[in-house]
Amino acid sequence: MTLGLGKFSYTRGLHELGNGAYAWLQPDGSWGWSNAGLICDSGQSLLVDTLFDVPLTHAMLGAMRRAEPAAATIRTLVNTHANGDHYNGNECVEGAEIIATRACAEQMAADPPARLAAMQANAAAMGLPGKFFAEVFAPFKFAGIHLTLPTRTFESELAVQVGDKRVELINVGPAHTAGDTLVYVPADKLLFTGDILFIDGTPIMWEGPVGNWIAACDRMLAMDVDVIVPGHGPITDKNGVRAVKSYLKYIRDEARQRFDAGLSAIDAAHDIALGDYASWGDAERIVVNVASLYREFSGDETPPNVLQLFGLMAELYFARKKKTG
Repeated sequence: MTLGLGKFSYTRGLHELGNGAYAWLQPDGSWGWSNAGLICDSGQSLLVDTLFDVPLTHAMLGAMRRAEPAAATIRTLVNTHANGDHYNGNECVEGAEIIATRACAEQMAADPPARLAAMQANAAAMGLPGKFFAEVFAPFKFAGIHLTLPTRTFESELAVQVGDKRVELINVGPAHTAGDTLVYVPADKLLFTGDILFIDGTPIMWEGPVGNWIAACDRMLAMDVDVIVPGHGPITDKNGVRAVKSYLKYIRDEARQRFDAGLSAIDAAHDIALGDYASWGDAERIVVNVASLYREFSGDETPPNVLQLFGLMAELYFARKKKTG
């Protein structure tokens, strides 16, 4: 199942969307291979997210500057959420005002890139979770990244100007993370979603509640928008939103049945048939999704044990990898 918008190819690099807007795409959209965006008008520019490490971000910024004079000095950077593949390159955008939700900024401060660097350096001693971490994050360079935090935060919504163009920042979290920002350009019917959308890849719900994420999908479907740039995967339209909403509802309902039947979260994750979503990448993320749903169903507010979840995902990942050869 491919949910990309056909007129845009899904290739690595800068893609012009029209009216001074661009998307930076990184196939195949799996772990760490995130998208970003650029909005320009009247000599001004706004960057939507940076990338997972400094070399990747410098390469992206170089391509943007060659394509668009307004990108020579980026004065505004929006971080859509607190996953490092969307903010680890912030230090490369010198002098910019960095905007994020308050919840996003707090999560960023609590999870510096040095943690990823330490995990990368010590992966061999971490057993199966370390093996999984080392394999999926091997292309990225975490050592030496300087945590660069937002300089301006907001709670619910914030409108900013890029030249004569209005850009609306809309917090739909907690959902994927504690704070998830949609970046909407009404005049261009254009939306950058961060990781509220994974296209052709399995969404991962670190935070929840799932109802907030489904409501975010409904909000996107109600917008006057034609082109949607997801956090991962090819450029899409509202069909991509519908597919993600359908997945979330399916996993919620399947997990609820098994929760009510007394199955453990890990047994439920192994038991749920992926059906229409089996072709989506990173299927092992169902472990995290079911674990988050189980915490929600039981009213458990304990933060997720990320290392434990990586270990459980690793079991599924390597089992499926062995099965497929």
